[in-house]
Amino acid sequence: MDTDLLRAFVTVAECEGFSAAGKVLHRTQSAVSLQIKRLEHQMGETLFERTSRSVVLTPPGGRLLPYARHILKLQDEAKRVMGLERRDELIRLGISEEQASTYLPSLLPRFAEEHPNVRLEVICNISSALVRDFQEGLLDAVLAVRHIPTQSGQLLGHEPLVWVAAEKARVSEWKTLPLALNPEGCIFRAHALAALGKEDRRWDVRYSSQSPTGINLPVRAGLALTVKTPRSIPEGCRIVEDREGLPPLGRVEIEMHRTPGHASDAFNAFCDSLEAIVTGRDSLESVDYVAGVP
Repeated sequence: MDTDLLRAFVTVAECEGFSAAGKVLHRTQSAVSLQIKRLEHQMGETLFERTSRSVVLTPPGGRLLPYARHILKLQDEAKRVMGLERRDELIRLGISEEQASTYLPSLLPRFAEEHPNVRLEVICNISSALVRDFQEGLLDAVLAVRHIPTQSGQLLGHEPLVWVAAEKARVSEWKTLPLALNPEGCIFRAHALAALGKEDRRWDVRYSSQSPTGINLPVRAGLALTVKTPRSIPEGCRIVEDREGLPPLGRVEIEMHRTPGHASDAFNAFCDSLEAIVTGRDSLESVDYVAGVP
């Protein structure tokens, strides 16, 4: 079985489209489509249902996917054992600024010592933009807050959202709640406005910024409220207590995306280490815990 065809198959499944898969594999959309047709001919089955808007796995395609992933993993392991793994490779990581400042300080020194020839490019943005770039083939791995389910996103756990204000801010004295939020498209913003929409509270987005610094400055100065996870409370700020009357915000899902076209030993070690750090944090509730499994 041709592993190039299997890699194209896995990439189309995880990117949910031929165009995005082509960018990941550095091939044209028509070339990827032809590879899938060849694989379907070999399997004697249709592997994808194609519509004008989406590409989804058929039942036979769903059965093949785990085996294809396993075969590709074995191939990459064999290359590593035989000394054929990539040298001087580049890992392009997408991550939010607050996640980067929380998780990367403990990861980077150890990884650099174990893989001195690997270069790392860190791209910080809001999660929805990072996942889009991943699907376009511009990133190799992404740690994101899930906006919508995708084939490539592996759920790591759930994080609670909290209201955050300056330490001396008196939330009860604000007749109209001044907010500092990320721009449209941020799920934290969506949670905040949805929660307030259910309450009889007046609010106004006074400050908007894609940068945590742009959000933290007015909050720290006592000029606005914002929404964060417990791991990201800025110095000089506090979590607003339940008794102060703000509506609950719920939880968000944290996920990891890994491109199937980049599966070296160093890449897997980096992603596994990052995942271990993220899931080891007290603020992250495991998938089993949220589902009610002790």
